[in-house]
Amino acid sequence: MLITMPTLRPFRAADASAVARLVTEGVRGHWTYAPEHFREGQPDTRPTRLVAEQDGVVIATARLAPFGEGVPDALRLDVAGDAAHFTPLLLAHLAAIPAGFRRVLGVTREDFTEQMTFFAAAGFRNAWQSWGAHLDLRTFDPALFEALQERLFLAGYEPERLSPDAPDADWDALYDLHRAGVRDQPRNPTTTPDPLTCDGLRDVIRREEAAFVTRWRGQIVALTRLTPRGPEVESEGTVTHPDHRARGVMTALKAHALTWAKGEGFAHAGTGGTVLNLPMLRVNTRLGYRTERMWITWEKDL
Repeated sequence: MLITMPTLRPFRAADASAVARLVTEGVRGHWTYAPEHFREGQPDTRPTRLVAEQDGVVIATARLAPFGEGVPDALRLDVAGDAAHFTPLLLAHLAAIPAGFRRVLGVTREDFTEQMTFFAAAGFRNAWQSWGAHLDLRTFDPALFEALQERLFLAGYEPERLSPDAPDADWDALYDLHRAGVRDQPRNPTTTPDPLTCDGLRDVIRREEAAFVTRWRGQIVALTRLTPRGPEVESEGTVTHPDHRARGVMTALKAHALTWAKGEGFAHAGTGGTVLNLPMLRVNTRLGYRTERMWITWEKDL
């Protein structure tokens, strides 16, 4: 029997279904990818995704593209499919690597065995660890946090959902708080958000999110944002003003936001962050989030 060697080539639109299946299998169904997620046009002449094809079937894929605005010196490598072809795909990418980047990062969960094995064998360093967590909103009990919220209310703290029509002064205060979080919160490349202007923050909240704030004597001192994704809401952008930390303010605010999500019919809530952010880990544990397998960010200098 004649055995043909795999061909490495750039991704084509016709590969979208096969790549969607390989990537979904690679993340163990943690996310489900559809062909339309892979049919975007390439903005430049260098393909960011390659595939390994054997006998007309796509059996592996690798994407190497800028990691994000928050980490401008890094490329991100994502691999899926037959692990025997990850190294040839990486070498093919590195042969045409763009200028201006000094490192390659890979992100995988610790139970994604083929990716973990590949990154370790390919000389990447296990550089940072992040956690993900989920909460079953169907069993979430807001009554458990009423005593905390009453105590904080008597001290002048009042949580609310921020109106999209809030005055400019509120949006300015919100942006100052957002910047304080970017400055103060421990983070790694995977948990570093892309930079936002004040107008950009306002736009993303109005377009995609529900933002919740705590006011103390009328002043916004805490913020958390929920992004609806199907039956789940994802929590991000969580920050408390330095003068109001370690008082339970964020636990009470997130409980208020999760109560809203439960009332809106969402079944689950997700969140995550770097393992260095112990205060946020404690808040989410109090709220009933269950942590999952750790996410590993691998690094390799170019």
